[in-house]
Amino acid sequence: MKRLVRGLVASVVALLSLTGLPYAIYLLLVKVWNPQGSPANKRRAEPTVSLVLPTYNEERIVEKKLQDIVSLDYPMDKVEVVVVDSSDDETRKVIRRFFSDRETPELTLIEEDERRGLAPALNDAYAVVSNEMVVKTDCDSKLAEDAIREAAANLADPAVGAVTGRNVDILGGSDVEERYRSVQATIQTLESHLDSTLIFHGPFSAFENKELVPIDSDSIADDTELALKIRRNGKRAVFDPDVRYKEASHSEFSKRRSQKDRRAMGLIRLLLRNRDMLGRYGLYGGIVLPFNWWFMLVSPWLLAVSLGLMTVTGTLVGGPWGLIVPAGVGVFTFLGSRERLGSLQSVYAMFDTQVSLLFAAVKLWRGEGSAVWDVDEELRDVYE
Repeated sequence: MKRLVRGLVASVVALLSLTGLPYAIYLLLVKVWNPQGSPANKRRAEPTVSLVLPTYNEERIVEKKLQDIVSLDYPMDKVEVVVVDSSDDETRKVIRRFFSDRETPELTLIEEDERRGLAPALNDAYAVVSNEMVVKTDCDSKLAEDAIREAAANLADPAVGAVTGRNVDILGGSDVEERYRSVQATIQTLESHLDSTLIFHGPFSAFENKELVPIDSDSIADDTELALKIRRNGKRAVFDPDVRYKEASHSEFSKRRSQKDRRAMGLIRLLLRNRDMLGRYGLYGGIVLPFNWWFMLVSPWLLAVSLGLMTVTGTLVGGPWGLIVPAGVGVFTFLGSRERLGSLQSVYAMFDTQVSLLFAAVKLWRGEGSAVWDVDEELRDVYE
């Protein structure tokens, strides 16, 4: 029995050490290198812009979003707004009324009779955009006034074909999401300085029009997929913390699952479909993609197995007292989702993300992963 327990303890220590190794390497790179801001050779530019806005039953918030757009610090005579809508409410009516007495920006409204999912809608929009820079934004987000200008400055670098930005304020006040985004921003800054970042964000992503390519019709990681394909075709895809936006999020564990697990499914499926890029495309395939493979596909399972072995070990040693491990995880989750862990909230935020990735992998294995999403009415409330 003692030999078995020693073997289990050694296995747990080895698994946890293996799980944390890539994160330690990334942390060391950040500490030694300390990359800051965008790696692009930014310079002032004022290209024509096609701003793509996909909508579905947004009658409550679309007018505020459109007002946000026309208030941006950018000449509206250089902007076209391309709305692709599949609503069955009054969204289109609100949009037409908003633009009825405006000369600029120009409106292109693509009306879809059926809801096919975000990727087909975006492909339709990208097929008709006519301007030099294409910005995709979500209806349930708010952009900083200079977001387009900062993005244009990045795309003025001929080596850069895509740029995304940072969520600087979590609407709804989710501390869990804020802690996670802070860690993510550090990682994405490092990745961008190494070569390119993987994850692109729906609230704001900008692309060179000439670099646009169709995305998979069943994609649920559309912005990231387009950025990845742009990198595959030779241009860099970077993260710039000066490109700022706001987006809402939950802290409560169960509510985060519907929001985060779907995103995780999209990213996992995208990595699997593009596994041929590993080891290629410079440091993108040599460091960035392997780290994301580890973070999204390997680490969640190692963590789950480690917790399982800890429970088995504790049960062998202390009988029912071994259940203190899953009980402790439950208490940790309960307190973290209610933002009561103080300095440990950042640890919980990363743990919560690993849970999403684990759940997402199981859902994909079960054949889930629809391109059609459910509207979160509670999060919509913060935009009204």
